[in-house]
Amino acid sequence: MSLPIVVTVGWAAAAALMSALWLWQRRTRNAGVVDVAWSFATGALGAAFALAGDGARSRRLVVAGLAAVWGLRLGLHLWVRVRREPEDGRYQQMRQEWAADADRRLFGFFQIQALAAVAFAMPMLAAGHNAAPLGPLDAVGVTLWLIGLGGEAVADHQLATFRADRRNTGRVCRTGLWRYSRHPNYFFEWLHWWSYAALAVHSPLWWLPLAGVVAMGYTITRLTGIPPTEAQAVRSRGDAYRAYQRTTSAFVPWPPQPDAPAEARR
Repeated sequence: MSLPIVVTVGWAAAAALMSALWLWQRRTRNAGVVDVAWSFATGALGAAFALAGDGARSRRLVVAGLAAVWGLRLGLHLWVRVRREPEDGRYQQMRQEWAADADRRLFGFFQIQALAAVAFAMPMLAAGHNAAPLGPLDAVGVTLWLIGLGGEAVADHQLATFRADRRNTGRVCRTGLWRYSRHPNYFFEWLHWWSYAALAVHSPLWWLPLAGVVAMGYTITRLTGIPPTEAQAVRSRGDAYRAYQRTTSAFVPWPPQPDAPAEARR
């Protein structure tokens, strides 16, 4: 199939999935399933787009495997949270703000996520069009992928372990990677996207993964990642989280700073 047809079919599949899960959230009142769907859809589309490319077959198989494993891990991790926990506070806040119009606006939000899944699968498509033989840059890409996925998995596990202990209810996680970044999972997720840029260096579409890195960084730090997550954390943990904000890097892992006495902050 031609590239426009491949992308169109991918978008139609993602839109159908999001429509079905929008109906599911109307029944369960848990819109967090959209994050699960985005992860699975982006991973599946990324694998399909890579395989549909006209680049070196070995690289197409590598990229498809990386995309599929990434999407599967993240999707399963989020699915466990959605099934075990109440609806994420970010979505509860959206329902409260949108009131009677919440379901209609959530449908639009779900469809935006379908488009986002297609957009963030484009770096894999670009790598799938790289016809150069496998070389050192591919090793760099796989290494970045391993560091990104491994770091994110470790951060997710540390946070899940912290939350599972009832003694930590209402407290802020400052253990492991969370001592050095308020959002280490987001940082390693963003780092993972650099892997496709390395894998697509000689592709005619080499710029797509770089655009993906910029877009993911902006999304995480300015839109649907850190801002709403931090707002919810302040609402639920108050001064404890404000102290965490003062001492700990928001994104890039960095040694924490000592908190200034209250008098010095006045």
